[in-house]
Amino acid sequence: MDLRRLSHVVALADTLHFARAAEQVHLSQPAFSRSIQAIESDLGVRLFEREAGDIRPTPAGEFVLERARRLLFEARCMQRDVDLYLDSRLGDTAFGVGPFPAATLLPRVLSELRRLHPQVALRVEESNWVLLLERLRAEDIEFFVADVRDLTEDASLDVRPLPAQPARFFVRAGHPLTGKACTIRDAWEYGVASVKAPRVVTAAFSRALGLPDGQAAVLALECDDFAVIRAVTLSTDMVLGATDASVRAELASGELVVLDVQGLPAMKAGMGIVSLRNRTPSPMAVKAIRCIERVAAEISGAGDALPK
Repeated sequence: MDLRRLSHVVALADTLHFARAAEQVHLSQPAFSRSIQAIESDLGVRLFEREAGDIRPTPAGEFVLERARRLLFEARCMQRDVDLYLDSRLGDTAFGVGPFPAATLLPRVLSELRRLHPQVALRVEESNWVLLLERLRAEDIEFFVADVRDLTEDASLDVRPLPAQPARFFVRAGHPLTGKACTIRDAWEYGVASVKAPRVVTAAFSRALGLPDGQAAVLALECDDFAVIRAVTLSTDMVLGATDASVRAELASGELVVLDVQGLPAMKAGMGIVSLRNRTPSPMAVKAIRCIERVAAEISGAGDALPK
């Protein structure tokens, strides 16, 4: 099986356009068309329908594409494993983090990795799990750390759970709701700010607010940059939904206080480390993952020191 021609099939399926696919694989369009015709001839099946400029995979094409993507992935993995075998160095790595782990884990993790391995280049991308999953599948990052509760059972992913981080509602010192018990409706009227919430959390809020079936609770401010929503909470009357660990410094200084919300569903950030199954991580990625797991465990163990 010619892997180069299989990559041409995948390129055409991704672009659904001969000229763009040819450009993507650095071939002239006539040469690219001959490559597609050659693999169709070799396999004895028509892989694409070509009608009035409309390119789409045939049922046989869909069947071949699924296996072609798998073969190309395995080939890239094998080449990468050979490179790692031949190169005894740790190698550079790139990984992603969600907003809460970026605020709670990342500073300590990066400080330790830089201190122990100053010669290694690290690239870190911060976003929500949806976008990080896209980056992972594109093989632009080796793994990511984020809330994994919205991830469906996917045989292509390896998910390593981390200790859950308790979460609550917080407000600035002097907020009108401080010093007294309130309801979740009271908090919602001031506007709740947080990062992109998992569906299970949104559903719990909807039930607590008594919303009709099918109507989702909507955050007043949703932002994946945690520093931004924390700053907005400190300067306005918004209510912040966050993990305890992410506002530890503000709680210690008295800038933020825990809001006493009666009937608030138990909240937590269910984080995990997500990677592609059957893809060998680089030595540096292994060290980074171990460091993340250790720091996450230490932060979880320190949670008892926070105000109740």
